Amino acid sequence: MTAPLILASASPRRLQLLEQIGIVPDRVVPADADESPLKNELPRDQAKRLAALKAEAVRADHPESFILAADTVVGCGRRILPKAECEAEATRCLKLLSGRRHRVFGGICLIAPDGRQSLKVVETAVAFKSLSEGEISSYIESDEWRDKAGAYAIQGRAAVFVRKVVGSYSNVVGLSLFETNGMLKGLGYYG
Repeated sequence: MTAPLILASASPRRLQLLEQIGIVPDRVVPADADESPLKNELPRDQAKRLAALKAEAVRADHPESFILAADTVVGCGRRILPKAECEAEATRCLKLLSGRRHRVFGGICLIAPDGRQSLKVVETAVAFKSLSEGEISSYIESDEWRDKAGAYAIQGRAAVFVRKVVGSYSNVVGLSLFETNGMLKGLGYYG
């Protein structure tokens, strides 16, 4: 019998994505981790570091389980875009992304009960159309941007902003299913 799988995330989107491919974690245990970027940290490095940090934090209390943790970071050049906490911050993010290409980095960390670890970063390029003031205002009013890296949800209303996606779509939503499935199988989880 396979050891239990714990999803170390509070994100309902990650849980839904896993369920989409028939993987139902035995437990969801959000990691308590400081997600503040380090000085001069690049978006890819932050996604990798935070995924590992979250997995290790939850593993401390659940060493007998598979621990799956992830982190999504939106990067525009070397800049890390926040999970906007207010309308002004969300507006700044959307204005920065307007008419530009940006990258979404998905850090994924899986720790097996025997201590083996798999850690990857999936990169997806996303191109936004130029957004009008009205489009930005309407999106801000929807409140969909709350708790989203880069202040948008590609699976929601912001889908109309996206001209092109190169790479994993599910990575932009919150978890690359192709990579995650391969990591789980690679470390012996067959749930």
